[in-house]
Amino acid sequence: MALRLVSFNVNGIRAALKKNFLAWLKLDNAAILGLQEVKARWEQVENEFSDLTPKPAWNPAEKAGYSGVAAFFQQEPLNIEYGFGIPQFDSEGRIIILEYPQFFLYNIYFPNGQRDQERLDYKLDFYNAFLDHAQSRRETGKAIISCGDFNTAHQEIDLANPKANEMNSGFLPIERAWLDKFVAAGYSDTFRLFNQDGGQYSWWTYRLEARIRNIGWRIDYFFIDNEHRHWVKNAFILPEVQGSDHCPVGITIDPD
Repeated sequence: MALRLVSFNVNGIRAALKKNFLAWLKLDNAAILGLQEVKARWEQVENEFSDLTPKPAWNPAEKAGYSGVAAFFQQEPLNIEYGFGIPQFDSEGRIIILEYPQFFLYNIYFPNGQRDQERLDYKLDFYNAFLDHAQSRRETGKAIISCGDFNTAHQEIDLANPKANEMNSGFLPIERAWLDKFVAAGYSDTFRLFNQDGGQYSWWTYRLEARIRNIGWRIDYFFIDNEHRHWVKNAFILPEVQGSDHCPVGITIDPD
């Protein structure tokens, strides 16, 4: 049976709830929806979702109003993990891993490296911890699907102004090289399996009418291991969905 999987950096779930998030959630009806940057604890918003079953998985950061991820699903997973087992990463509420009979889904809000060199190093270390964890789960033979805000545009086609940003975090050679490493390890960028066009973005700064002008970046992804990429029947970006500086991205899979 085909499954629709969607990922959305909402840049604050409480703000998104004021911008018709619930109506969109019900209309989209994804089998699994991964959210990033929820910036809230479950108890701060649970009344908004009182009629929702099953309840979503929620992983807030220890720091209030910062980071945080959530996952909504129609079918309960076999197991839910809330980190890599590495305190320096797990404390920021960036990770939810859902295990199903045929796959693991990693819903992750990857760090931003713009602040300073220390934060860039943290981002790169986080990337490597993620890959190590994914590779360990890959040994089970289940598909490895990862989604979320990776905070890096991979190729020049993935942002509107590559030359102007090649020295900025999010498009640094060292960040892009890690995505090369990830692909070389046997993972496919699902959107590029179906679409090789430029001008396809998932994030736009709030400044300078960037979204209206489509001056954006594609930094939100779904990846799948190459052994199971034949499962992917479609991949899409939903730029018409408002409520955040990001828009949702997704895939349709049909597991064997």
